[in-house]
Amino acid sequence: MRHLVGSVLLVALGAGGATAQARVVILSTTTSTQDSGLLDVLVPIFEKKTGLSVKTVAVGTGQALALAARGEADVALAHAPDLERRYVATGKLSHRRLVMANEFVLVGPADDPAGIRGLRRAVDATRRIAERRSRFVSRGDRSGTHALELALWQAAGLEPRGAWYVESGQGMGATLAIANERRAYTLTDRATLLALQRRLELPVLVEGDRTLLNLYAVLEVNPANGPRVNAAGGRAFAEFLVSPEAQAIIRTFGLERYGQPLFVPLGGKTDAEVGG
Repeated sequence: MRHLVGSVLLVALGAGGATAQARVVILSTTTSTQDSGLLDVLVPIFEKKTGLSVKTVAVGTGQALALAARGEADVALAHAPDLERRYVATGKLSHRRLVMANEFVLVGPADDPAGIRGLRRAVDATRRIAERRSRFVSRGDRSGTHALELALWQAAGLEPRGAWYVESGQGMGATLAIANERRAYTLTDRATLLALQRRLELPVLVEGDRTLLNLYAVLEVNPANGPRVNAAGGRAFAEFLVSPEAQAIIRTFGLERYGQPLFVPLGGKTDAEVGG
């Protein structure tokens, strides 16, 4: 990944050296922000307003934060609050600000062989899936989604293993496709599910549990992390995401196409205010 991001930077720099570098902002982010289509709307607006060029690296949240901590990105947009706070505590990342939220849901085959439909607690659903050895596809990629899934298994007192438990090692869109093909259960953010629902036959079976709240935050990168960190550009993008203009776009994004917004804007709010 270091070589990939380095290549992106070299192309962006061209003959312009440091001046060109200052015009490029490397955004490391979770796959769900890209799969949902939100960045396709927000990034061009930011680029037009600032004259900066955004290069997006969409990976699992764990990888996205690690890239930023190594100085291979200028700003990070992630959804793993505990991990984000740990990076802030080290000084590698800073100025963590909430951007938006949606929710995670458990989806699976319509005939629901594990019988989890309508359960109020996600941990009860994961326990039942394991007890009945119903096929489950995990992202297995250190993403925010994967972190929550592991927390659910832990809360259930279980360590999932066996032929019924499959790790895709891929992003949310690919994981949903695998679960759909194998008639399996999986944990997904609602935004990606809605964006890809026409390709899937995976109804929502468990939703509304407070533990399934999915918070997205933007974090700035310490310029001491590496010589190529564009701290000013990263800060500009972070401030744009929490600006009234971007928050208004987030508030209605997906409404026309899906009949409901994919995210709830949270700019200016704290974790305590939203229960995160």
